[in-house]
Amino acid sequence: MSQQKTFLFAGASSAIAQKTAEVLQEKGHHVIGISTKENQATYNHFFQVDSYNFGSFPAIEQDIDGIVYFPGTINLKPFSRLSESEFRNDFEINSIGAVAFVQSYLKNLKSSDHASIVFISSVAVSTGLPFHSSISMAKGAIEGLTKALAAELAPSIRVNCIAPSLVNTPLGNKFLNTPEKIEQMEKRNPLRKIGTPLDIANAITFLLLEESAWVTGQVMAVDGGMNVLKNG
Repeated sequence: MSQQKTFLFAGASSAIAQKTAEVLQEKGHHVIGISTKENQATYNHFFQVDSYNFGSFPAIEQDIDGIVYFPGTINLKPFSRLSESEFRNDFEINSIGAVAFVQSYLKNLKSSDHASIVFISSVAVSTGLPFHSSISMAKGAIEGLTKALAAELAPSIRVNCIAPSLVNTPLGNKFLNTPEKIEQMEKRNPLRKIGTPLDIANAITFLLLEESAWVTGQVMAVDGGMNVLKNG
């Protein structure tokens, strides 16, 4: 078994975060969760916070080998119907919160010999999709941050990003809550499959651990091929 590492997750109540924690713990690692929701038993240690804003994250003294920022939104509307507050809210949760999270624990990461940061984007950034203007803008900022931070923090800290398509989680449930919707979504995907939390957890685990030691500044599509393949 490899040496035990410590990882820190924001948005720890999400289904993908919890599945990722389980995968890492099965490999013998220690996972700390932070969430605005109630305690999640999945984690070795857990902190509940009021928000993911600057100054809201708990102080942690120990070295941290990797962090993942999971909070996100799926706010799909015609562009003309999106309000200023909705654009701002999506950007605050998806992008500004990620900045606050990384800044809060950058010192902890720099104390690790092989630190890794992982962000979560969306297939909507690389693939033009109707009704995705707000989320595409917010996640596009995350992809830009990934590359800028990867350049700035190299060689001591690696920074990468996962860009999934729709995953079968509570966040995406309104798009998958009938057999007809599930069938429609499966037909849209080149692999005829809706992603699972484990699909994304495996990719995140790879980017956190030393198997990906020569990977940084990358946006990894885990989407059944949607970003590059024409379906049908």
